[in-house]
Amino acid sequence: MAMLGDIVQSVEMWLKLIRKPQPYIDPDLDPVLLVPGIAGSILKAVDHQNGNEERVWVRILEADSKFCSKLWSRFDPSTGKTVSLDPSTSITVPEERYGLYAIDVLDPDLIIGQESVYYFHDMIVEMIKWGFQEGKTLFGFGYDFRQSNRLQDTLDRLAAKLESVYKASGGKKINIISHSMGGLLVKCFMGLHSDVFEKYVKNWIAIAAPFRGAPGYIASTFLNGVSFVEGWEQNFFISKWSMHQLLIECPSIYELMACPYFHWEHMPLLEIWREKDGCNGIPQTILESYRPGESIDIFKESLSGNSIDYGGENIPLPFNLEILKWAKETHKVLSEAKVPSGVKFYNIYGINLETPHSVCYGSEEAPITDIRDLRFSEPTYVFVDGDGTVPVESAKADGLNAEARVGIPGEHRGILCEPHLYRILKHWLKAGNPDPFYNPINDYVILPTAFEMESLHEKGMQVTSLKEEWEIITEDQGNQDANKNSLVSSISVSQGPSKQSSRSEAHATVIVHPQNEGKQHVELNAISVSIDT
Repeated sequence: MAMLGDIVQSVEMWLKLIRKPQPYIDPDLDPVLLVPGIAGSILKAVDHQNGNEERVWVRILEADSKFCSKLWSRFDPSTGKTVSLDPSTSITVPEERYGLYAIDVLDPDLIIGQESVYYFHDMIVEMIKWGFQEGKTLFGFGYDFRQSNRLQDTLDRLAAKLESVYKASGGKKINIISHSMGGLLVKCFMGLHSDVFEKYVKNWIAIAAPFRGAPGYIASTFLNGVSFVEGWEQNFFISKWSMHQLLIECPSIYELMACPYFHWEHMPLLEIWREKDGCNGIPQTILESYRPGESIDIFKESLSGNSIDYGGENIPLPFNLEILKWAKETHKVLSEAKVPSGVKFYNIYGINLETPHSVCYGSEEAPITDIRDLRFSEPTYVFVDGDGTVPVESAKADGLNAEARVGIPGEHRGILCEPHLYRILKHWLKAGNPDPFYNPINDYVILPTAFEMESLHEKGMQVTSLKEEWEIITEDQGNQDANKNSLVSSISVSQGPSKQSSRSEAHATVIVHPQNEGKQHVELNAISVSIDT
């Protein structure tokens, strides 16, 4: 029996050794609610007859056919809602993992190329390392991104979500972190339900929000569609044409158009090289330019013959003027929204990438002869600074009283994986052990890595030796400095004898190593020698 007991005890000890360590949880953190942008939520189709569910966004197997049959829609101007063409199903957003499942990895079944459908995944992993806990201090809010950002159904769901997060965290106010179009959704909610927003929200951090639209990106989307993923993965995904036919009936897309009454520093234009008959009967090629409000007529003419075949029925899908009217009211709500007292607003936007601003079709050598051909023409762009999708000028123009606006290098969706972004969020959320000297504007962090001090007496002298090391973490400048030599600087201080003080000497050597992978190592070696008078 004694031997059996020893075996049981050994097995128990072995199990304890291999058991995964429990994640660090910080109970003092305020809750965080993550709000995605367009196409950033898993969507499921629910069969009305048997209640069966299937994921229709995002999926790889039968992706295009399921997308067209379940998500293609028509806008209902009486309700402001986009309704699926399939009357036997309704679209829902999964609520597992307190809303995080829907915005984490958009296709959980995908193995190869999974990074192409990552959304908030890396940020969720990072925040859990900081001490956040799913269901206690970390939550997600997915939504049907086809709908308007001021659709009352969505706003009601967001209000209920805020209340549930507030209660689950023990009555703590919430930090909202939105990405892209999620910023417009939050701003609409703030403008229409300011009292609820003030009651539950502590801070709102908007990331890459198209506050004044995404001019070049949306103009070409209306005429040519858009690919959700790039590279080889798009061959197994939703076709550009299928996506185009969906977005023509989505109020959210119309709400992303360039704001026509904003005072743009660089006016976004739709330009077309056209061939027209001259006064002498000889064809002439001219470049026509249209401002945001003027380009509506071009969209109307180009999409006048657009249609889809759905179940054998031909359904016209022209540029929708009813949605445009609805979107203008949304822009009014957005322009009048203000941050309630007691709530702090922060704005982070992407920089350093060529971003479509003005769109041009045709060329002087190959002009457009029929506006309806724009749908089959590849555009060229005039680029400005931004994140590849949203220009800096649009993202910065939030029209709100902001605590800080910080631009960081990053691609529109890829910015959610940037270590630079995480350092800023960690600082603003007061997570972990924040550096009180950290400034998100210049993104410098000084981390002590070693400290040694030794004191001894030799022949009537007191000798103190000090060695301290730091790492200064800044934006990665690449490996171009990797071969540079270390910078060495010496400091010497001496004090002569006087009535009040003894003679002393000090010597210091500072070594600054080249920056590599965003880190710069600094060493300080100092020796102090003092002799009693």
